[in-house]
Order: sequence, then structure tokens, then C-alpha cells
Amino acid sequence: MGLLDWRSGSPERPDAIRIDDRAVSRAELRALAAAAAEDVRGLDRVAVEATPSLETVVAVVGALLAGTAVVPVPPDAGTAERTHILRDSAAGAVLAPSALARGATPAGLPVIPVDLTRRSDANPPEPDPDGTALILYTSGTTGAPKGAVLSRRAVAACLDGLAEAWEWTPDDLVVHGLPLFHVHGLVLGVLGPLRVGSRLHHVGRPLPRRYAAAGGSLYFGVPTIWSRIAADPAAARPLRAARLLVSGSAALPATVFADLEGLTGHRIIERYGMTETLITVSARAAGPRRPGSVGLPLPGVRTRLVDERGQPAPADGTTIGGLEVSGPTLFDGYLNRPDADAATRTADGWFRTGDAATIGPDGWHRIVGRTAVDIIKSGGYRIGAGEVEDALLAHPGVREAAVVGTAHPDLGQQVTAYVVGDGVDEAELIDFVARHLSAHKRPRRVRLVDSLPRNALGKVQKSQLAAD
Repeated sequence: MGLLDWRSGSPERPDAIRIDDRAVSRAELRALAAAAAEDVRGLDRVAVEATPSLETVVAVVGALLAGTAVVPVPPDAGTAERTHILRDSAAGAVLAPSALARGATPAGLPVIPVDLTRRSDANPPEPDPDGTALILYTSGTTGAPKGAVLSRRAVAACLDGLAEAWEWTPDDLVVHGLPLFHVHGLVLGVLGPLRVGSRLHHVGRPLPRRYAAAGGSLYFGVPTIWSRIAADPAAARPLRAARLLVSGSAALPATVFADLEGLTGHRIIERYGMTETLITVSARAAGPRRPGSVGLPLPGVRTRLVDERGQPAPADGTTIGGLEVSGPTLFDGYLNRPDADAATRTADGWFRTGDAATIGPDGWHRIVGRTAVDIIKSGGYRIGAGEVEDALLAHPGVREAAVVGTAHPDLGQQVTAYVVGDGVDEAELIDFVARHLSAHKRPRRVRLVDSLPRNALGKVQKSQLAAD
């Protein structure tokens, strides 16, 4: 089987692939994509204006059929970010919906409109599985976004591992409303159904009422979506009929896990991955689900913890270490950035994720956060920001919380919390955390804010808070 399986499922079912209010059969998508493939054949890389639309799906699948690497461009990217992605990737053209396909891009590339009136019955040969499928741009803490090069083989390994872990079959209907320029929405949410053979319903804007009305069996969401659904019982209760609810891209608050269980009867599946590794760790459909934990490595994936000196850290469930990953889902490297590759690879070929984690004796993983911003070194203690955030979120007046380390003349760093809440004050919250956690973990400062800065996937941008 190639990267995408056109034989599974029901090829002629007219609503197999639904994007917002437009639906096509798998056979029709194949014909639309084959026509798009003819427009890009011979190009090594092509950018795709990744709007939440049927045109985006056709463009991505068409490029993959042609053996052309896809470079998704966020539709809300500013001029500087867009120009950087197009120039750095050396894309040969941009595929865009007809309404956006006017003239050339800021980088001077031709724009090819995705025409949903064209069909082709061409059957191009399956490209080399070691060839590049996607170049996904990911932002670090410094510098311009880097292009992570993902092979067709790595994408297939990720999706096959998830199909096994989640018992994902052609009988499923996958529902989500995620952006189509990240791993979660594009790889899992579009290429996943096309490889497994299941149906797909992308609901457009990820509103709770749209999730409720979709009637799916397998739902994908980020914590922001699940939090909004948990706050809307009328939207949550219809999800009882689903088979699995899956959360990823950021840590799911334990309070949201509990609220969803009460409303839907589901203990939500949490999983872990990043652009460079795809999904590597997940809870299983047939196994336990533990709030705050992301489960066990997928088939073929190995993980380990190291301390600050790079030495092995114990998998005792409490020791926090840097998480390193090895396995078939890893990317091929950063485009044009051998320096960044060298910084993230160990001498024996493992990838340094930059995330801090604990691993229990039973192999279960808990992600504490990014080592750069989520491990706070205060007065000789190493404090996980996530633990303090969970304690704050247990207060009934706290709706959102983010914890960072800020400079302190005596402690080195102090625990500083940013809180969105109702009728709470700083002293009350500091005391509340001190009653639930060790005294050294309590926030020294609590700043009450109207909102937290988030990216398109709902992740809090802590670098902005730490710089405040």
C-alpha cells in the first residue's frame, strides 16, 4: 500500500470526505487530486495555501500523488512569515483556492488555482516511500521558523501506529475542526482517514455545536476546544455516542478531563508528539486513560529520559528528565539548517525533544512541559510549571492558568502565574496552591489577565509571558 489507501472504505460513498458544507466521495477526491497532480508534476516542492477547505485537501493529495513535497502555509501568516516559508522551502509554486489565486506571491512564485471542476483518471506510479511528503514549518524560541522535512515513510508509520493504538478502522467517522497546516489537523485529521479508509468530517470552525451535530465516532480536538465543549453541556452530551475522544497539541487540564467524563461518559485519550517526531506516545483505546498522562510509546518508538548532564534519568514516575525519542516516525532533519540538526541529535542518533517528562515504572509518560520554559529552577528546586497550573485550575474561580519562571535576585527564578479568573485575587490563589502543593511550588506572583496568548492550536505562548 502507498501512503494513501484508495481501496479501503466505500470509494463511492458521496459524503466520505466532508469539509465544512462540501462533500465528495473518495473516488471523486482521487479524480480531483489527480487533476491537481498534473499541475505540479515535475516540481520538487509546492506550497499550499492551507485554508480549512476542500481545495486544500485536493491540493495536498494532488501533490502527494505527483511525488511533490507539500509546504503548507498558514492562511493567516503575515507577509514576513509567508515570504520566509516560500523562499526557505524553495517551493516552485503555490496552490491556492481560486478566490485567492491572483498573480504572484510576495516571493515571486506563480500561483496555481485549485480547480474543483477538473477531473482526471490518471494513475501515476506510487512515489518513493523515502521521498519527502511534507515540509512543516515550526517556530522555536528564537529565530525564523524552521522547515521540518517529513518522509512519506515516517507519515505512514505514524498513522499505522495510531490506527493500531486507537483501533481506528474504515468504519470510523473522524470529526475535527483543526487547522490544516499542522500535524494534528493535516496528518492525523486528513491523511489519517485517507490512509485508514475512514470517513472525514472537518466541521470548519471548531464550535461545540458543530462537534455535537457531526455524529462522529472518533473526535480530534485541542484542549481549548475540549474546554469549550465541557462548558457547554448541550454540546457535550451528544458525544456519548462516539467511540473515542482524543486530545493533543497541548496539555489537557485535569478539570476538563473530569468534566468531559461526567458529561460524555468518555475518559479522553491523550497523546504526545511534535512536528519533528509526529505522534510517538499515546493512550490506547483498549487500555486505561489517566488525566495528565499521555500513555505508552507507539509501535517501533523508543523513549528515554536524561538529566542535565545527558546521563540516564530513572523511570520512576517522579524524576523529571529531558525526553529523547528514536523510531520510524522521526523527521529527516531541518531544511537548510545543519546547525539545528546537530543541536537536536545525540551521538547515538536520538532526537532531543526539548520537552521535560516523567516515565513511570509501567512505561506511562507524563509531559511536564518545555525544558526551556516549563522547568523552573527556584532556590535549588526544579519545579514543573504544569503541576502548579493544575493546582490553580482546581480553584473554582480560575478559568485559565499559565505558569512561568521569572527572574528573582535571591532564588534565581520565581514561580509566576498568569491567571484568567472570576472573583479571585493574588493572595487567595497563592495560599490555595500552597495548601495543595509543597510550599516552594507556590507562585510568588499571580498576575490576573483578561486572556492568555495562544497560537492556532491553542498552545499558550509562554515566551510572550516570560518576556512581559
